[in-house]
Amino acid sequence: MKNPDEWDRAYAAAGLAFDVEPHPELARAVGDLPPGRAVEFGCGEGRPAIWLATRGWRVTAVDFSQVAVDRGRQVAERHGVEVDWQVADVQAYEPAGPIDLAVVLYLHIGSAEIATVLRRAAAALAPGGTLFVLGWDRSNAVAGTGGPRPADLLYDAAELTRAVAGLRVRRAEAVPQLGSADAADLVLTAYRPPA
Repeated sequence: MKNPDEWDRAYAAAGLAFDVEPHPELARAVGDLPPGRAVEFGCGEGRPAIWLATRGWRVTAVDFSQVAVDRGRQVAERHGVEVDWQVADVQAYEPAGPIDLAVVLYLHIGSAEIATVLRRAAAALAPGGTLFVLGWDRSNAVAGTGGPRPADLLYDAAELTRAVAGLRVRRAEAVPQLGSADAADLVLTAYRPPA
């Protein structure tokens, strides 16, 4: 589903979740960072963006589904936080000014497309800024354990690392997927060296 209208229908059909607890890998990677400016690329309903806002971050959340963004606004209001919601194609979106944190969770749009998003996110990072990426690992396609198909939609550590050339990679590895006995996620964390 790469079409905004399809995603609008999918979000409209789902129940609205008000829980904004972060994925444990996100909390582990960025939970101790001092708040600054953050962007969540391909935010959907933006639960990570809202969680960051509750921790003092100034967050922009970007998605091409108007329904998802509207639903995220509702959840943010319920939590009493402000998020700058943007309806835009993440492949073309460029943050205004440097950011301290770029977050990409389960944005499965194809190898070339995710590389474009990651290059833009990396380019926007301020010195010392962090990039966090989490999604289905490509090993799932071989094992038949889960995630979207074709395999090109799944994450490959070497491909993601090449896309963020210029950053220092702290971690790029497959981890067990939360709640699954046999599927794997890929976690990538990287940062722009201080000037």
